[in-house]
Amino acid sequence: MREPLDTVGVLDVGSFSAHLLVVAAHQDDPLTPLHSDKVRLRLDRAYDTCGRLRPEGIDAIAAAIAAVRGRARRAGVPIGEFVPFATSSVRDAANADEVVRRIARRTGVVLRTFTGQQEAQLAYLAARRWSGQRGRLTVLDVGGGTVEVATGAADEPLVAESLPFGARTLTALGLVDREDEVAELIRRALTEDDLAALHRGRAVGCSKVFGGLAKLAGRRTVRVADLDRWIPRLARLSARRRAKLPGISRHRAEQSLAGAVAARALMEVTGHDAVVVSPWSTTQGLLLALREHRSGLVGTDAA
Repeated sequence: MREPLDTVGVLDVGSFSAHLLVVAAHQDDPLTPLHSDKVRLRLDRAYDTCGRLRPEGIDAIAAAIAAVRGRARRAGVPIGEFVPFATSSVRDAANADEVVRRIARRTGVVLRTFTGQQEAQLAYLAARRWSGQRGRLTVLDVGGGTVEVATGAADEPLVAESLPFGARTLTALGLVDREDEVAELIRRALTEDDLAALHRGRAVGCSKVFGGLAKLAGRRTVRVADLDRWIPRLARLSARRRAKLPGISRHRAEQSLAGAVAARALMEVTGHDAVVVSPWSTTQGLLLALREHRSGLVGTDAA
């Protein structure tokens, strides 16, 4: 029998990139990338009016997967356990099953889609390990299609929820300038017990959205006061001018205002005036789950 390879890998297909990340499989090793490769995507522009991912979007995903896998092979990167997954950019598409089938036929890679709750659990695991926090921790994550919230005092969160109020969704719904309404939608989607639990503990923010907001603020912590200052400024700027600001890339500029509004609403609803920004999120949580054989959160595939 062939010995298992000493690495684990994740291929994360999101709205803006396909990212292959490989780390050491041994739990005592740091979660330092042994190989990292990314191809840009613009799936936010690839949906039709019915919410279906158009052929050009599927083509872009297939080409990106082929590119990162091909470069990994040419570089001689060994990949042991391997999970290719797609975020809400594919999971919530009206033709998600068709997208997964077509990509599998073209690349041999079967993209997994996790539930929003699973993604919240993975982001929570990543943020807890990164922070080294003991005791209660609340994690907030702003994505394109959804936002995730989780809280707990151990590796398994007591609350883990995913809500359909991400930056892409708010932009599509025309809610980017209606902060109070977004906060109320989030509040109504959570139970009173969930809200009480989420108010407790130190808060950590995951995702590119929180990372970009931290760069705008010039610190590793995002405060409500920062967002109250920056949201009106972002609203006055075109996407082109936003892309010139620190922390806002050209391909994320169109959704940057909605991302800030979603982050502000999450902080208000969960009662946190400040969040420390974690560079780790769902992808790193999945790598940790792979290394620790958390079968409830992961599955494996051939590289």
